[in-house]
Amino acid sequence: MARKTAYKAAWLGGLLLVPQMALVLTFFYWPAGAALFWAFTLERPWGGGNDFAGFDNFLSVFNDSAYWEAVIRSFVFAFSATALAMLGALVLALFCDRQLRFFRVVRTGLIWPYAVAAPAAAVAFRFVFAPEAGIFATIVKQHPDWWNPAQNGLHAMLMIIVAYSWKYLAYNFIFFIAGLQAIPRSLIEAAAMDGAGPLLRMRTLQIPLLAPTFFFLLVINLTDSFVDSFGIIDITTGGGPSKATTLMVYKIYFDGFRGLDYSGAAAQSIVLMLLIMVLTFVQFRYIERKVHYT
Repeated sequence: MARKTAYKAAWLGGLLLVPQMALVLTFFYWPAGAALFWAFTLERPWGGGNDFAGFDNFLSVFNDSAYWEAVIRSFVFAFSATALAMLGALVLALFCDRQLRFFRVVRTGLIWPYAVAAPAAAVAFRFVFAPEAGIFATIVKQHPDWWNPAQNGLHAMLMIIVAYSWKYLAYNFIFFIAGLQAIPRSLIEAAAMDGAGPLLRMRTLQIPLLAPTFFFLLVINLTDSFVDSFGIIDITTGGGPSKATTLMVYKIYFDGFRGLDYSGAAAQSIVLMLLIMVLTFVQFRYIERKVHYT
């Protein structure tokens, strides 16, 4: 039986925890505490401190129709981007797992996009989809109304969904290809010997065995889509046109750092955190029970 590691000096274990605890306190608990403070207080007009406001900031947020529009757009973005990123990654992983020609080169190339920072990906997609100078410019010259994300809110939303999905497609691909390679080859070979074709094996054998991976990626993708879309939105659309791409996370930034409404922005951040917690609870409560771990 393997022996557990033990430190002769009790202070050594605590010392090793100091860097991690410092990071957690600095980048999680301190900002979260500051958000709670601002959410329940209101800064005096000419400075000099904050006054307790109770739930007034939250009531002001909930009575703002623009905020509810941002909530609806956030859900549309989250579920659309998650579906596109996961389905695209699954299809690519299934094809790479069949070891078609040049599959190693393709597999390596599909992993790289996740290493690209969100602002850098946003710059690339802003150029690709720009109607004035990008690749779509030639098409726009022939059909001006066909694509114009600078003036059409639906086009702008589609652009940020595609840009975000492209980045997370690589992340999902890594887990799907790992899950497929973990399936014993003897099962695949036995199904093939029984006459099951590639599509039938995918539908009845491989995809059901990927259920735990599906659930994990669903939770991660939905959670990140609510909070990790800021960089892409800020670079590509800036929340426009006419706030058509102003999601919850971008509205927090806009109201807090541009509108200087720190209390309102803090209240919105608390609501967003609670929303993600509820959404995660629902997934674990009602979706995980349908997942079979083998």
